[in-house]
Amino acid sequence: MICDWFNKWSLYCPEKTALTEVDSTTSFTYKQLNNGTNWLCHYFKDRHNLTKGDRILVLADFHAEYVNLLGVAQKVGIIIVPINFRLSATEISFLVKNSDPSLIVVASHYKHLLSEVPYLAEHKLLEFEQLQVLLQENCDEAYDFPAEELEENHPAFILYTSGTTGKPKGAIYSHGMMLWNSLNTAIRLQINSDDVNLNVMPPFHTGGWNVLTAPILHFGGTLIMMPKFEADKVLQTLEKEKVSIFMAVPTMVRLMRESAVFEKIDFQRLRYMIVGGEALPVSLIEDWSQKEVLIRQGYGLTECGPNITSLEANDAIRKRGSIGFPNFYLQTKLVNESGIAVDKNEKGELWIKGPIVTPGYWRNPEATEKAIVDGWFKTGDILLKDKEGYLYVVDRIKNMFISGGENVYPAEVEQCILKHESVKEVCVVGVPDLKWGEVGKAIVVFKEAKTDISAIQNFCLQHLAKFKVPKYFEVMKELPKNDTGKIDRKLLSATDEVKSTHLT
Repeated sequence: MICDWFNKWSLYCPEKTALTEVDSTTSFTYKQLNNGTNWLCHYFKDRHNLTKGDRILVLADFHAEYVNLLGVAQKVGIIIVPINFRLSATEISFLVKNSDPSLIVVASHYKHLLSEVPYLAEHKLLEFEQLQVLLQENCDEAYDFPAEELEENHPAFILYTSGTTGKPKGAIYSHGMMLWNSLNTAIRLQINSDDVNLNVMPPFHTGGWNVLTAPILHFGGTLIMMPKFEADKVLQTLEKEKVSIFMAVPTMVRLMRESAVFEKIDFQRLRYMIVGGEALPVSLIEDWSQKEVLIRQGYGLTECGPNITSLEANDAIRKRGSIGFPNFYLQTKLVNESGIAVDKNEKGELWIKGPIVTPGYWRNPEATEKAIVDGWFKTGDILLKDKEGYLYVVDRIKNMFISGGENVYPAEVEQCILKHESVKEVCVVGVPDLKWGEVGKAIVVFKEAKTDISAIQNFCLQHLAKFKVPKYFEVMKELPKNDTGKIDRKLLSATDEVKSTHLT
């Protein structure tokens, strides 16, 4: 397959803006984007001897020039390895060793994170700032570069997981996955060349590349880059740049709603806001609805898609908590522990099959064999399908704990607690208990400081089976978040119970 998207759009609409960056003079038309990418292909091949299959590890913020590497991946077949710059030097050293890059592109302010990489001198380094200058200098000259023929399973990215169950695994994200995910996304979200997307997601997360960035570029839209999320600036940019489609995680949605700028913004051009990662509280959906902003919730994961399901905006309230229906070119099923499909309204693990499934994990055949059975990817997520066919995420298998022989899904308990008017945020984790094996602990953030926590326990007792009601409650001012704005459940699970209130 040949997927030289930048070249096609440079022919169809050469002077159309492809990329801009907030608070920067950086802007590329499709012609400039293609010219710069073609020059970069020659530069990598001639100066650094890079060929198909070689890895380029990148440690930098998501600036516009980073996107040129996607074009190089399509034209040459090099593999992009975006690294989380919030990791420690020790963690990054492991990722460098595992991916074995032929070139490391690093922003000068992140160089110290390479301090524990053994034999660093043997790795070729290129400062990201130099790459930016070179692309700016060469984007106006016409360069040709014939694209390589690539297999559908040839990697475009290696995207490392968070490593919550041990060493990080490098999910292979192939060119075939990118193509079919883009088609699925465009069909379900009606993406076309008139769309303008603001990207605030990080480059080391599949959401930064594949939720909207790749589909927008595939369909000839305009991409606006914002390397760092700032609620006020995002709101102002949505209005100023007439953004038509935008993706955020729930924490971002809440911070934008809490901004003093929120009420002043005209969202008339914004067709959708795509929200994923966690369920969005109904109160937030209603607040944005009052500003006539439609919210589309969905489900995805690094190893598949990532855009797997989507809920129509007009179902956001009626089917609150649902992730909607599966997208076009994929199959799904919910199965029990024996791999047998469950009936409607029964909980089961979600399995996914289709051209959007990863070929496997980089240099990790054991993890690949464990995750993929007869082409079906085992997500580890527990879902339920209602009588109308709408899907609901119940929880992660690894989040579930067993209390007195009963399965408890923290997400179910969290959704109950969030319905209480005084609760702003909550996370429920399982903790050891001598009598029951495990019991729940709820870490709660209140809207008002002086709130009686016993009221939350009573609320749970009214709406949940007793074995699901947390035994311990802890109050925090703010829940810790990971790099993509999700609640850091791993960190909260590791905290002690010094500040916990034991309620009986």
